[in-house]
Amino acid sequence: MPHRTILHNRVALLLAAAIAAAALTLPFLGFAPNRLLSGRPVALWAALEGAALEGAADWLVLLPGAVVLAVPFLRPGRLVSVAYVAAGVLFAVGLVWLAGEQAARLAANAAPAARTSFGAGFWVMEAAALLAAMDGVRRLGLASAWRIAVGAVAAGLIGVMLASGRLDQLSILKEYANQRDVFAAAVVRHAVLVAAALVPTLLVGVPLGVLAQRVPRVRRAVFPVLNVVQTVPSIALFGLLLAPLSVLANALPGLGIAGVGPVPAVIALTFYSLLPIVRNTVEGLDGVPSAVREAARGMGMTKRQIFLKVEVPLALPVFLSGLRITLVQAVGLAAVAALIGAGGLGAIMFQGLFANALDLVLLGAVPVIVLAVAVDAALKLAVSIIGRRAA
Repeated sequence: MPHRTILHNRVALLLAAAIAAAALTLPFLGFAPNRLLSGRPVALWAALEGAALEGAADWLVLLPGAVVLAVPFLRPGRLVSVAYVAAGVLFAVGLVWLAGEQAARLAANAAPAARTSFGAGFWVMEAAALLAAMDGVRRLGLASAWRIAVGAVAAGLIGVMLASGRLDQLSILKEYANQRDVFAAAVVRHAVLVAAALVPTLLVGVPLGVLAQRVPRVRRAVFPVLNVVQTVPSIALFGLLLAPLSVLANALPGLGIAGVGPVPAVIALTFYSLLPIVRNTVEGLDGVPSAVREAARGMGMTKRQIFLKVEVPLALPVFLSGLRITLVQAVGLAAVAALIGAGGLGAIMFQGLFANALDLVLLGAVPVIVLAVAVDAALKLAVSIIGRRAA
């Protein structure tokens, strides 16, 4: 029977086509005289040509990219998949390095206010390269821990470049230099908002999920309400909380509650977070085989012991999946809460929007994405480890 070739893998073909199209048609960077002007596009080939004139070997960045483009046409195998992973990571890191080098070259002959920003081509190629690496890990059949390790290697190599100052001339790093103290406080505030919403979510959601699993009438009443809450747009929910909290603040000024600020943000995030926690708690407990419960009763366990020693461990992977959804959702929604004065990374994003400064928007948006991805990866790993131990 003939071997199937990776040519029939639509994912690999799509990623290769995206890289090729972005390299040929989209700007790799944008160079502007200041943060408010759009400036001129800089193609990937123009960046490489500028490097060649200075004798730099920046074209070496294209070698792992060529491997990613060639993989769809190679016979599949373990060695090819390993090369696919390595090439995807090196290409993603190399694109960042090339952008930093080109930004430094452009800054050498420009005014201090000049800015070099990532272009659409960079973002498409960067995303495609990282997805190619993840696709290679999947084709190798490796566990979730390996996917996290691959991502950590890419992040670590980019972190080394950041620490060395090789990326300092990029516009987003210039924005960071101007917002250093504000940025650190925003990250802490963002994490505090998510954590503050998680505590009441667990205190209310887990017991409510257990009760809904035990009492069908509670289940029929709870889920329609929580589903309606999920359909309400976040900004609308923040607005709905303004009036009652303002009234409460006037009636009880000593509580420190206000219609704007972190309190309505935490309340809204809690409302949004309840559904995944309650639903996965119910589904996790429903998934415990009745034969296991009967065996536990036959061993003389009490209801409390059955719940804590049998049902909870078996339901834990499903519950953690709900917690993963809750945290990722909360990390994103906490950015929107900046509109009501809650602070966090969303405040930097909206400041950039109001000032028409795209890289300031990215300074707030990129850490939100990184936090969400990190939380998602960590809880996926936890679910995988618990699932293997249970098996």
